[in-house]
Amino acid sequence: MSFLRPRFKGERALITGIAIDATGSGMYVPFNLIFFKHVTHLPLAQIGAVLTVTSLIAMAALPLGGSAVDRFGALKVLIVLYLLRALGFALYPLAHDLPLFAVLALITAAGTRAAPSTLQARFAELLEGTDRDRMQALSRSLGNAGLGGGTLIASVILATLGNSGYVVAAWLNTASFVIAAVLATRTPASPDADRKRAARSGGYKLVARDRPFLALALANLSVAIGYTSLTILIPVYATDWLHIPQGLIGSSFIVNTLLCATLGVPVAAFARRRFRTRNRMATAGVALFVTAFVGQAVLGTVRPHNTTVAMAVVLACVVVATFAELVHSPAASTLAQSAAPAELRGRYLAAYQSSWALANALAPSVFTALVAVDGRLPWLVITATALLGGTVLRLTERSLPAAAVYFEPPAPAATAGVPAAGR
Repeated sequence: MSFLRPRFKGERALITGIAIDATGSGMYVPFNLIFFKHVTHLPLAQIGAVLTVTSLIAMAALPLGGSAVDRFGALKVLIVLYLLRALGFALYPLAHDLPLFAVLALITAAGTRAAPSTLQARFAELLEGTDRDRMQALSRSLGNAGLGGGTLIASVILATLGNSGYVVAAWLNTASFVIAAVLATRTPASPDADRKRAARSGGYKLVARDRPFLALALANLSVAIGYTSLTILIPVYATDWLHIPQGLIGSSFIVNTLLCATLGVPVAAFARRRFRTRNRMATAGVALFVTAFVGQAVLGTVRPHNTTVAMAVVLACVVVATFAELVHSPAASTLAQSAAPAELRGRYLAAYQSSWALANALAPSVFTALVAVDGRLPWLVITATALLGGTVLRLTERSLPAAAVYFEPPAPAATAGVPAAGR
């Protein structure tokens, strides 16, 4: 299969590292607070407060990480971030007092915040054109497969070892980061030319003046809030508003993970053949999100008393939203990669990643406040934000670089009226 054929030396090592990293994360992400409670033996309330505060503070790691990528290259920064998180998880079992846990939580949160934009910059260093789109879909698919596999492994470990299994999971996650770092070293070095140009550039001032790119980040923020609905909104909405038994809610996460892992690459490849531009492909994904969100709002209006019917509709909407994710995500991510100038790619992608970080930070409080008023309200709000994001995506098509917008460079006559750079 062509999508599995490597495009650069060490590609298989890099994507294997991504899958292993995701497998390690799958061992604790679904358990999160409970995981840290059993590893550190601290009170749950303290753990929750520390994780919230450190997660917000760690947002400062995004601009710092972006500057580091432009100065040192994405490869070195990616390896450092892998090892930073490995150190955090290796020491968590020793963090039985609050200050040490707070320091480790801040270290790992900073590494987690900066890692996605650094990985995106690494893809852009190594690949061009539609190969970037392919890598986006492939890495997301492997990441979901690893996340699901890690959750399964953790479940087996906990069933076998009990609460001590959480410490084993922490060390296995440490090992996953170390292995990913070693595998990353088997890929080509970052280009020196881009770093030399970055040293002479205007830094984040240039990013702030690039209105088309900032509009792209705004569009992503508007859509990204909807991405969080699977893990944050649906559990609350389904149990409190639809009165679906809590034990059934996990099936929505399982469905999403399985579809992303198995269909991510073929769905993205199919969508690329149907659209001329990444903006239009991403907008098509937004349209699917809107369909799924409206479906949830309608379900919340009908509120069937039959649990089977209610759960079936929830899962149907989750399936539609998953296909939306598979269509929108690779196109939108590659659009940001390709629209960023090479010499400032780290800073640009850090700014873009901030839209994801802000959406994840806002979603819990926004969703819980809206559900408390009316279970349909959050779905209507994220429908509106998705429509805003889709509209901005289409409007920016003519102001972003043609090489970023089009999957295949259009003929000169076709781009006569299209600005070449938008900056």
